[in-house]
Amino acid sequence: MILIYTGNGKGKTSAAMGGVFRALGHGWRVLVVQFMKGEWPVVFGEQESAKHHPRLEFFQMGRGFVKIMGDKKPVSVHREAAKRALALARKKIASGLYGLVVLDEVFVALNYQKGKGLLTQGELAGALKKIPPKTNVILTGRNAPTRFIKMADLVTEMKEIKHPFQKGKPAVQGIDY
Repeated sequence: MILIYTGNGKGKTSAAMGGVFRALGHGWRVLVVQFMKGEWPVVFGEQESAKHHPRLEFFQMGRGFVKIMGDKKPVSVHREAAKRALALARKKIASGLYGLVVLDEVFVALNYQKGKGLLTQGELAGALKKIPPKTNVILTGRNAPTRFIKMADLVTEMKEIKHPFQKGKPAVQGIDY
C-alpha cells in the first residue's frame, strides 16, 4: 500500500512514526528516509529512538529546511541532498527487504518554490513504480500533489485547528521533535 499523511496540521511525521513502531512490533524491517530534517543543533526523538531498534534503518538526509530557521545554504545544496535521499529510497524500496518505508517530508522537497522543487513529480513517481508486493510506503508532507493522492491507497489530511506556535510558543522536545 501507499499511504499519505498531508495537510497543514501537525502530526504527519508523528502518524508515520506510529506506523513505524506498529510495523516493528510485528517483526517487519523498516526504513525511514527524512528529506528535510538534518544539520540542526536539535536532537530528534525519532532518530534517537531508532538507535534502539535493530530492524529500523533511519536516515536524516536533509540539509535543513530551505531558507528558513537561519538556513543560508544555496538551494543547489538542498537539491543535491534531496536527490541523494531519493536515490537511496529507490534502491532500498526495490530491494524488497522492507515491510515499511517512510519518505518523511518528501512533499516539502517536491513542492519547494511552488513546483520548482528539490525533486520533480516524475522522479518521485519513478521511485514508487516498482514497489515490491510486501513493501508498504508512507509519504508525508504538506500539499500532496493530486498525482500522488490518486496513486495512494490511503490519504489522511491533517488540519490545523490550534497550535501553540500561534501564541509564540516554541517547539517542545519530546512532543514536536
